[in-house]
Amino acid sequence: MQNRKVGPFALFFMLLLWAFVVFGPIYFLLCKPIPDYMVDHKEVSPWKGVITLWDYPRLDASTGSRYGWISGKIKAFEKANPGVYIELTPIDFASGPIQLETAVSTGEVPDIAPVAADYGIVSRKLLEPVDSFLTREEQDDYKTQAIAAVRYEGKTWGFPWMMTTYTMLLNNDLFREKGVELPRDGNWTYDEFVDALKALTFDRDGNGKMDCYGFNSFIDTYAYNLWGILLGDGAEIFDEENLIYRFDDDRAKKGLQKLVDLKQLHKVTPDNFGENTENQAWLTFYRDKSVAVYPAGTWTVNTLNRLRQQGAGFEFSVANYPIGEKGLPVSVSANVSAYGIFRQEDPAKLEMCVKFLKFITDEKSQQELHRLGVFPVKKSAGNIYENDPMMSTIEKSLPYTQNLPRHPYWTTIDGILQSQIRQAVLGKKTVEEAIADAKFKIDAFLEMKRKEGQGHR
Repeated sequence: MQNRKVGPFALFFMLLLWAFVVFGPIYFLLCKPIPDYMVDHKEVSPWKGVITLWDYPRLDASTGSRYGWISGKIKAFEKANPGVYIELTPIDFASGPIQLETAVSTGEVPDIAPVAADYGIVSRKLLEPVDSFLTREEQDDYKTQAIAAVRYEGKTWGFPWMMTTYTMLLNNDLFREKGVELPRDGNWTYDEFVDALKALTFDRDGNGKMDCYGFNSFIDTYAYNLWGILLGDGAEIFDEENLIYRFDDDRAKKGLQKLVDLKQLHKVTPDNFGENTENQAWLTFYRDKSVAVYPAGTWTVNTLNRLRQQGAGFEFSVANYPIGEKGLPVSVSANVSAYGIFRQEDPAKLEMCVKFLKFITDEKSQQELHRLGVFPVKKSAGNIYENDPMMSTIEKSLPYTQNLPRHPYWTTIDGILQSQIRQAVLGKKTVEEAIADAKFKIDAFLEMKRKEGQGHR
């Protein structure tokens, strides 16, 4: 038999076959695929821990609690997210801004606070921008007024959750008693306003002393219940584009004179108007029923409704601020309230903060805002006051509400202004003196801050 040589290719194939026969079983034994049902699919655990939240009180009409609404949201969120705890620290409207400013200066800030519409906080870039957490659909769902309040330098700095304004509450029983007509469609001129207040200021028991008054309110920092009168003739506080102080012209003087005249000339207010506290003023209206017109935040509507249901209230209605030379009813307010997240080191915690804020501002939560006497910031919430003519009337005035000046030092400027307004109302300064002194003090303060800024460069 003739011997045949094995070619290189055949030799390679034979060696490969031999290797497969020898090592194949060993490979399949050691590297046998594991069925999917036997694989332990472990998910990355969501963040767990404590999120600190500082918040202002909001009277819940359904419970009578000042923190009932937010507390209920916290409990629901914690239940849905085991291991996450929201630690709520109550702050009040009088001292809250000071507490927050102190927290910023010491670096002891909470994780979340209602500061995303606070220009003094936002302009210092202390918050987390949240654009990356909002879809285009979510951004478009916000009402223009709401989303504009949290926008700065092209970024979104928080989650708006409600809108509010000031309105004028009227004691209809007193109007009826004195035969005074309620303002038609809630609108009146300043002269009509004053004429009504004069008729509603009277001595009921005939002892020679006035015991019912047309008007009452209070003057305090962070309270803008009187600014609808002060700005009714077109005065401005700031030219916001250039941050130039403007409350020093003839329109400002005229607005302040109108407020001063309510006490000093027309005598339609209690004697202590200008030095009374908010609580003292409020009691004269809702408890004593001795004041016909009282400017207040929209949350008070729920309070008055509760009193009526309990048989301790009175018939009331709402009206706009008197119309001056501006030609429109003006009001000033921290119009939009929005939660912001202070800077976070842990991205996972930041995501959980966002998740919480989306939870408490979702469509269902927006539709529950009638419990707080405030208005939704989202279009998807619909008309939550469809069956409430009074709140629907107030909601129509929201476009006339001016938001607080977008100035980094507004808190200090506000304190200076309110102090000088009080001096004029109490008759300790003329209107001209109060306006001039306010400008002098504000200009001096801003110049000091300018020099400090130059020194830090």
